[in-house]
Amino acid sequence: MIISRIIAGPLFVYVCNCNGLRQRDVAQAIQAGAQRPRDVFASHGCSAQCAKCVCEMRQMIQQTRESFALAAE
Repeated sequence: MIISRIIAGPLFVYVCNCNGLRQRDVAQAIQAGAQRPRDVFASHGCSAQCAKCVCEMRQMIQQTRESFALAAE
């Protein structure tokens, strides 16, 4: 899985405690095409609750975009 190489850290750490989403869940959603945190939530059939996780999700999405952009060069 290419996303797991891009996102640093263990993939079993929770990103969203409210919905029980772990880094691997977010990574899978990004790999499936999620472009925004809203897309990540939708791919798992949930929505933001307290929104503390949104910044981390955005960061993961941005890291993935940057990595793919570098790989494309």
